[in-house]
Amino acid sequence: MRRSVQFQAPPERDSGTGRSEPLRTEFTFELPRGYVDESGTVHRSGVMRLATARDELVPLRDDRVRENSAYLSVVLISRVVTRIGTVEDIHPGVIEDLFASDLAFLQDFYRRINAEGHTRAAVTCPSCDEEFAVNLAGGRLGES
Repeated sequence: MRRSVQFQAPPERDSGTGRSEPLRTEFTFELPRGYVDESGTVHRSGVMRLATARDELVPLRDDRVRENSAYLSVVLISRVVTRIGTVEDIHPGVIEDLFASDLAFLQDFYRRINAEGHTRAAVTCPSCDEEFAVNLAGGRLGES
């Protein structure tokens, strides 16, 4: 039996404005290369949700993970990615078919939203040494 509990999350403060931000549970992203489906269509935009404790525990019981611990990230990512392009049935087979750079991107994206709570990264311009933040979730060209 599964219980559902509703609760009011404590407001998060935006460090720049002092305004409250609602708890975000889904984050959009743009894959560097994109998932190529059976018909050859390339899908780049997607959505990843925050992981639950169950998401991190269930893959440990998976036989594929027990045989090869490197498979853990494939199963885990397949549980939290809810959409890639128009593909909504995300399973380990879809994640296995991603290019290695896209899998690495999703692994880093997972770490950022679940451990750090955001998709921003601090970077330094190699030309002028100015520091600024970029949004790793992606977006239209020229946006950060």
